[in-house]
Amino acid sequence: MNYETTMSGDLDGGILDERQSPNRRRIVIVLIILAVLAAIGAAFYFMGGDAAPAAGEDDKNAQAQTVTVVAPGRETVVRAINATGTLAARREVPVGVVGEGGQVNRVYVDAGDWVRQGQVLISVDRSVQAQQAAALEAQIGVTRADLQLAQNELDRGMQLVGRGFISKADVDRKTATRDAARARVNVANAQLNETRARNARLDIRAPVSGFVLERNVETGQTVSAGSGILFRIAQDGQMELQAQLSENDLVLVSEGVPATVTPVGTDRQFSGTIWQVAPMISEQSRQGIARIALPFDKALRPGGFASVEIKAGSMTAPVLPESAVQTGREGSFVYIVGKDNKVKQRPVKVGDTTASGLIIASGLDGTERVVLYAGGFLNPDETINPKLLKKK
Repeated sequence: MNYETTMSGDLDGGILDERQSPNRRRIVIVLIILAVLAAIGAAFYFMGGDAAPAAGEDDKNAQAQTVTVVAPGRETVVRAINATGTLAARREVPVGVVGEGGQVNRVYVDAGDWVRQGQVLISVDRSVQAQQAAALEAQIGVTRADLQLAQNELDRGMQLVGRGFISKADVDRKTATRDAARARVNVANAQLNETRARNARLDIRAPVSGFVLERNVETGQTVSAGSGILFRIAQDGQMELQAQLSENDLVLVSEGVPATVTPVGTDRQFSGTIWQVAPMISEQSRQGIARIALPFDKALRPGGFASVEIKAGSMTAPVLPESAVQTGREGSFVYIVGKDNKVKQRPVKVGDTTASGLIIASGLDGTERVVLYAGGFLNPDETINPKLLKKK
């Protein structure tokens, strides 16, 4: 039984080996063919492998994303400086007490009124001063009477000295008396004129013509030299904007440069010109003031806030939409598309903003192809399919 079983097993194994041998030979042949193909491919790669990468590059270009680019060229643009500042009177004249002061009888003007030079703004009680002036006038009458008496005595003495009735010394004394009386008359006149001048200064008058900005006095109030400022007057009603400019912008402006001022809270615009550029820069803010002269208008309220656009000449430079300019850690940059359709970062310096876009002060000559959109989704050396957008 064992013998038969063993013989049967040997026969079955031999039959299986004969059936499997053709399959093994096929596998070996396939492996040999693959090895030969691999060797041929390796040799082709090292000896003349330009064709394969080229095909891969074509596939890569075919799969690249389409990106809109623009050649900005160069435009002549008006250089505009935008700033803010405070409205003020161009020449603000403070008005206070110039005399000895007293109780205010009446105030004739209020804030918002126009006044003429020399116009009475406040009248002050002068009852005591009027009596002093009357006393001085009476004193002048006394001194004039003394002068007339001394002159008459001198005239009589001159007639008698020739006849020998009085001496020459008596005539000299009478002449001195006459001169002293005349001097007393002059002193009295001077004192009266001084009193009248002081009384005239009791009334506070407008030192200049202009627009009353502020009033700080009321009827019945007692005023003196220490009362401070009672009125503020804008001379001739002239206004200005004190625009705060950086050091870089300050060197671009000069006297006579036009500007457009827009007060906060209104859409009205006022045309003015720079009449003074500050000779100093603030050490704290690193800014200077450009003073812009403005015509009078009640909408220009001193102390208010306003924005200004200053026309600082023209320049020729590339102009790009804001979407084309990116911002990184090292500043602004754009993506430039090279001849191989690969993008490169190019640092740029951005200037002013115009209606057409951003002025590129440096970094571009205008002939480059600049990525217009989707710059934030690109990486340096990435291959794209550029689509040129023609500028209108």
